[in-house]
Amino acid sequence: MTATTRHLGVLDTAFLDVEDADPHVSLAIGSVLVLDGPPPDHAEFVARVGPRLLSLPGATATVRRGPLGAPELVEDHRSSLDHHVRRVAATAPGDDAALHDLVASIMEQRLDRDHPLWECWVVEGLAGDRWAVVLKVHHCLVDGVGGVDLLTALCTDQLTTSPRGVRPSTPSPLRAARRVVRGAAELIGAAVPVATSSLIGPIGARRRYRVVRASLPEVAAAGRAFGATVNDVVLTAVSAGLRALLLARGEPPYARAVRALVPVSVRDERTGLGGNAISVRLPFLPIHITDPLEALDKVHRAMRHRRGTGESDAGQAFLALARHACPRLLSSGVRLGARLPQRSITTVTTNVPGPRHELSLAGRAVAEILPYVPLALDLRTGIAALTYQNHLTIGITGDRTTTPDLDVLATNIDHELHRLTTLATPPRQPKAIRTGTAPANGDPGRRLRTTTSQRPSDVSTSGS
Repeated sequence: MTATTRHLGVLDTAFLDVEDADPHVSLAIGSVLVLDGPPPDHAEFVARVGPRLLSLPGATATVRRGPLGAPELVEDHRSSLDHHVRRVAATAPGDDAALHDLVASIMEQRLDRDHPLWECWVVEGLAGDRWAVVLKVHHCLVDGVGGVDLLTALCTDQLTTSPRGVRPSTPSPLRAARRVVRGAAELIGAAVPVATSSLIGPIGARRRYRVVRASLPEVAAAGRAFGATVNDVVLTAVSAGLRALLLARGEPPYARAVRALVPVSVRDERTGLGGNAISVRLPFLPIHITDPLEALDKVHRAMRHRRGTGESDAGQAFLALARHACPRLLSSGVRLGARLPQRSITTVTTNVPGPRHELSLAGRAVAEILPYVPLALDLRTGIAALTYQNHLTIGITGDRTTTPDLDVLATNIDHELHRLTTLATPPRQPKAIRTGTAPANGDPGRRLRTTTSQRPSDVSTSGS
């Protein structure tokens, strides 16, 4: 991280304030790199990876409150890798369950505010001659997309990287104003409480963590087949998983019971690597719809509507106005709001595109990357999807006390992804006995597809 001292942004500060308001919350985001073994010893790992860790934004700076209450990153020359780089062994037999439990244990612990807000855990003893690295960074320093950029920088010979993002567009002032007004109306409307369910409520300090894996080419093909995006397919699977979770608890899956907070990246050339550059969309998930294609169409239409309303533009405009408020008063307001029960958002679901090329760390190939999203504000579940090479991994976080049945959610997300990818795959037709004989029923897969005038992108960029 660079040695330049900088003030934290409004959203960066809000993540600190939300954590301060609730002793049960640890607002660190995580990435778990699973690598082919054997792992390097501690000295080799520190020698090879330590300098890269210290080069990442915020790695040698601690958070301090300024005279007016605005937090800033202050260079801390006492920073030591001995505090930040740690080593632990997974419980035998080192399978997925052991890794998931260890990740939950690492991520639920708060980062020490007296030190730079990150940790790097080396996990040895995984099955299949593998090991892992858990990179844990406070959300006030980086968002999901920025976190993946940091990972990419860490796993390359280059110690810095250019931030991902699109060149900022410049719409006409009138058009921009209209979008902000429409988006503001949508955001205000999202304050209406959702139907009561066990998915929202006070949370404890302990966490559960599970992972669902899928083939990215297969999920992307399902999106294309039915006129949707990868993000739409993931949200549809999450919707099915939450419906199954409620039904298993004996609760009805009401149509307006699950409003998801879907972070959207607004990172561009001017943003840089550090900090948070996100806005939000707040769609209802169709947990009341059992047909997978009908649910996918519903999700796709909802996300397309949210894009068109300017909801993200309004979120950015609100943050821009907040920059002019008194930092101390703004922080007090955020902390007070975080202590109050909220009944408007049910879960957070983020989807971050990762590297399509293979990464390596300390001379070992990165086999997969697992994402972790923290919980706060009465949200008892959180879902983070991340793509890497041809893999799609979905990390699911649950409150340990109130969500002992997190496996139900994970199993049914996996099941719905399989259903959608299977429906998108045309059945193989038997070879015709005589030349020129065509299948009698055509392609059943094509009859299921919804019509669309555009071919949407396979992966939509969001990020917590």
